[in-house]
Amino acid sequence: MNKTELKSFLDEKVNTYNNPNFIETDPIQIPHLFTLKEDIEISGFLVATIAWGNRKSIIANGKKLMKLMGNSPYDFVMNFSETHSESLSNFVHRTFNSDDLFYFLKSLQNIYKNHGGLETLFAKYAEKDSMQPAIHHFKKVFFELPHLQRTQKHISDPLKNSAAKRINMFLRWMVRNDNTGVDFGIWENITPSQLSCPLDVHSGNVARKLKLLKRKQNDGKALVELDNSLRALDSEDPVKYDFALFGLGAFERF
Repeated sequence: MNKTELKSFLDEKVNTYNNPNFIETDPIQIPHLFTLKEDIEISGFLVATIAWGNRKSIIANGKKLMKLMGNSPYDFVMNFSETHSESLSNFVHRTFNSDDLFYFLKSLQNIYKNHGGLETLFAKYAEKDSMQPAIHHFKKVFFELPHLQRTQKHISDPLKNSAAKRINMFLRWMVRNDNTGVDFGIWENITPSQLSCPLDVHSGNVARKLKLLKRKQNDGKALVELDNSLRALDSEDPVKYDFALFGLGAFERF
């Protein structure tokens, strides 16, 4: 396929998957349980953090976590204290355990009380054509409180050559306004053009087959390469092609 044919093919696949039916099988359904901006942000951030492994398990544990938080994540975070520890002590998703969860809730509380919230913090460090430096600085602020070393592994650092798939997915959810009701578009201080594709096994394999990506590892360098390829197709909203790449890989076995 030439560039025109490839763009047409991928645009068609975006239309196929970027619609409300996508929500039914995706972890994005968890923040869709809420209407308050802060509830959407916090639930989205937490479920994106545990978004690896079996999708049904991710969704089930995301719903379990929201229930433990009284289905009011922002209120729970702002009033969180050690007294809540026992009620959360049995939560685990793969290697993300209750110790990690306790710290995440304390750090989120710190971010909303002392840093203006998640959007303000990410926007503060965003660069014109990339959110990856912002993710790096976000991680530094996120772990400014005393914490267990093990908990740091749950937030990736793009400046250490990570593709940071889960946090890029979270940013897509918050920033893109796709007019179809999938991504939220509730963050107005960051534009879709600054976003990077959540690079995982599905999107990576399909991107290589379509010659959008040559690098074999799904790492930070591969992300930069894929970003450049997708921005050549649509500089204003390059990460819409996440729907096409993921859909082709996960649902069509392309």
